[in-house]
Amino acid sequence: MLQGKSILVTGGTGSFGHTFVPMTLERYNPARLIIYSRDEMKQWEMAKKFAGDPRVRFFIGDVRDRERLYRALDGVDYVVHAAATKIVPTAEYNPFECVKTNINGAMNLIDACIDKGIKRVVALSTDKASSPINLYGATKLASDKLFVAGNSYAGGHDTRFAVVRYGNVMGSRGSVIPFFMSIKDKGELPVTDERMTRFMISLEQGVELVWHAFDDMEGGEIYVKKIPSMKVTDVASTVAPEATQKIVGIRPGEKLHEQMIGSEDAYFTYEYPEHFKILPAIHNWSADQARIKDGVRVPEGFIYASDNNPEWMTQADLGVWIDANREKIGAI
Repeated sequence: MLQGKSILVTGGTGSFGHTFVPMTLERYNPARLIIYSRDEMKQWEMAKKFAGDPRVRFFIGDVRDRERLYRALDGVDYVVHAAATKIVPTAEYNPFECVKTNINGAMNLIDACIDKGIKRVVALSTDKASSPINLYGATKLASDKLFVAGNSYAGGHDTRFAVVRYGNVMGSRGSVIPFFMSIKDKGELPVTDERMTRFMISLEQGVELVWHAFDDMEGGEIYVKKIPSMKVTDVASTVAPEATQKIVGIRPGEKLHEQMIGSEDAYFTYEYPEHFKILPAIHNWSADQARIKDGVRVPEGFIYASDNNPEWMTQADLGVWIDANREKIGAI
């Protein structure tokens, strides 16, 4: 599907973009892969990694700027929307800025993609959008709703929108594994709560889920990858087995367990071998066989959370992953 096409990634200098770009170049050989983001220094650093590859282009711009999006989308076939204000405390203390990027930016992109005739758009979401308790999660829930409704808003246009929802991305910049690794020599690791659990997904798995969404989507689906869970105390023990763990308490806006599918969504959720799919409640699309395909509806009241997950990552498995990825953990 992406072979020889033009693809644009908003927020493409982040952790996802640094993995999506080389994997997609190798797998699909697109004609153009455009990195759209507002940080010129990050673009400059990333451009050095792809120097000499004419397929990779860079475009300075902000999703808040609708006119700039219109210019960037000229001749583009597919869009991955990864741009977001996503650090939970930052969003709590700068709520208006978070809304401008995560909600207004989503609206700008939806309008621009419809008007420019983009074929398919996949937006990246988060576990925090499911039953949100912090501002970041609330803005991403609103964003998810906007992208789902965008399929109706498009009217007679052919543009289609879908969403992929992630849990904790292993080794991404600012996440718990590189944080623990950076302070493990101090002999003490801060752990918010000994009961806390998190989903564990690699960036490569995240990219593959986006590819699947592009190939599978009819419009309005939210894709949730089946991934293992792990206790944060076990993560700390794997990174620094000799260090003591100090319980410091849950931070404002933080959940004890991650949730990617709430009970309210169960009626519209279908299960597949490697993922779940939340279908749109609007327009009776949840009963559309083209969207359901070979899925099986989950039981009433179903919740997919990191504490009730049937699949768990062991400390040994995490140790193997860290050894294989040590050089890039926390780098992007």
